[in-house]
Amino acid sequence: MASSGWTRREFLKGSGVAAGALVLGALGGCARTGGGAGGDPLEEARRSGAVQVGIAGEAPYGFTDQTGRVTGEAPEVARAVFGNLGVGTVNASQVDFNQLIPALNANKFSVVAAGMFITPERCKNAAFSIPDYIAPTAFLVPRGNPERIATFEDVVRQKLNVAVLSGAVEKDYAQRLGVPDSQVQPYDSQNSLLQAVVNRRVSCAALTNISLNDLVRKNPGAQVEVTRGFTPVIAGKPEVQAGAFVFRSADTGLRDAFNAELKKLQDSGEWVRIASPFGFTRENLPPPGVTTEALCAGS
Repeated sequence: MASSGWTRREFLKGSGVAAGALVLGALGGCARTGGGAGGDPLEEARRSGAVQVGIAGEAPYGFTDQTGRVTGEAPEVARAVFGNLGVGTVNASQVDFNQLIPALNANKFSVVAAGMFITPERCKNAAFSIPDYIAPTAFLVPRGNPERIATFEDVVRQKLNVAVLSGAVEKDYAQRLGVPDSQVQPYDSQNSLLQAVVNRRVSCAALTNISLNDLVRKNPGAQVEVTRGFTPVIAGKPEVQAGAFVFRSADTGLRDAFNAELKKLQDSGEWVRIASPFGFTRENLPPPGVTTEALCAGS
């Protein structure tokens, strides 16, 4: 998770694009402006052979590894898309998560490649690609899932304790689906969630299956597993969390070209191959009914 500023999950519940000073660091190459101030950013990228993207330093979405390489699901998918568009190099600038859209609109880079969730508030300030992935909710449970937990309704019925990340949406899901406050235990980090399950202080921990798969991958000795992902339905409405790439509103040509290549990766199975090292599975592919237009409209 990002080390400073709001995380993706906290920002999901915030007001959108808070103002503040930009802290830009060039990663994986020299920083260069995004090009969108009157020119065609895709043609400029093709001429130069490089494109600048913005990341937030949050694993597994977009971060710098121990060797100094910018990687993560979003940068690697962006490399594949831009490679197919004739752009061979993807450089990155890192900013706090809540500064990604302001920096994009200030032409510091051409694309946000940070797995940002599509929300109506954000759609007022930038243009999102087609959904890159969906992030179903899942549970981290002891290996073998002895309580047979699959949904929040199982937690309610069995009167189980559930761990959640402080400030994350899963606490809200649990409460709205009837889990008593006394059974919802917030923790400040993913590792704390892991330890709570391992030490049986709770029966399960709720988070997106992407984050939990990544957590298990990084802790292979832990006697835990991740349940099948699901979309909570609250008051008859599915609570869909979908991440995407972000463009300046005026850069429709770049966004449309990117969308076409991203869809090809998803349909061919190449997306799963690229994203799987970061904890993503076929389950995270967006179904046809999940669209940017609907998510921007809040429906």
